[in-house]
Amino acid sequence: MDKNWMTTPYPKDIPLNYKEETKPSVNPENTSVLLFPGQGIIKVGMIKKYMDYPAAKELFEITNEIINYNLLKLCLNGPQKELNRTEFNQAATVVSSLVALEKIRAEAPKVFETCVATAGYSVGEITALILSGIITFEDGIRLAWSRGKAMQYASDMVPQGMLSVFGTSKAQISKACIEAENWIRDMGIENPTCRTAIFLCTERKIIAGNIEALEYIEKHKAQFGLTNTSRLPVSGAFHTPLMEPALKPVSKILNSIEINEPRCIVYSNYKAVPYTNLRYVKKYILKQIVSPVRWEQCLQHIYNRPDGIPFPQTYDIGSNGRMKTILKLVNSKASRSCIVI
Repeated sequence: MDKNWMTTPYPKDIPLNYKEETKPSVNPENTSVLLFPGQGIIKVGMIKKYMDYPAAKELFEITNEIINYNLLKLCLNGPQKELNRTEFNQAATVVSSLVALEKIRAEAPKVFETCVATAGYSVGEITALILSGIITFEDGIRLAWSRGKAMQYASDMVPQGMLSVFGTSKAQISKACIEAENWIRDMGIENPTCRTAIFLCTERKIIAGNIEALEYIEKHKAQFGLTNTSRLPVSGAFHTPLMEPALKPVSKILNSIEINEPRCIVYSNYKAVPYTNLRYVKKYILKQIVSPVRWEQCLQHIYNRPDGIPFPQTYDIGSNGRMKTILKLVNSKASRSCIVI
């Protein structure tokens, strides 16, 4: 395997596209944007279709060596219940996305040269950082593994979860969360938590918190203008203060990681804007664990443009179309130029 892949998929002589002053004037249709999924996408056997591409197996071999666990075997053979556990799923999601990226490397390598921006959903932000060269492959795997274990630990401390809520722009999600927190506080629950954890699109948000708070919202959804709710198959209230116990171990890993100049724009989930100052990368990655993922705002920032200006070619990497579906809800025109890998 080409060891340059460990630091960046780009040849060394490719311009730093994230610097506005070095970016040539090009037709947006001749540029590419890569989107990466977060936890909960990967299913047992899903990666089989990518394993014949160059470097795919070696990426897993290196991962297995770093984490001292056979993640490839788990991804190929399961059981799914084990793969769903946060401590395994986050690292599995990152390496599986990079393995899916090998399909592009083999069949359309020019995509890397024309990549002007990348974004990853939740743990997928680590994948985007690896792609851009901001962090190395090895450091990215160490970070995803540590993050997964730490967030699993935080998830096990109190009963908690995540709830997908649907409604119009008039839905009172903030009010629902406040009332749910007050309700469970009156029940005697310490540090009650119920917050918007992920902004997906106008009609759909993900809220997270104590299980009792989610149950309250499920029961009273109509009074808050919510048309439907659906539990996510996770045991943690990710991107809320209930994840604070995960911060210390993840911070320790981040302190050992070197930050490098990016080869393309990378979007921060925490701020929903590109990283323009590298000194904030570690800070924002840590903040993301206990703060909402602003995915809708990231997509708006990437794709909003005046009428008549074409969209870049977007690649949905390794999500089985989930990232494209969300993009369609935020910007249907941009989604027409999205290819699922």
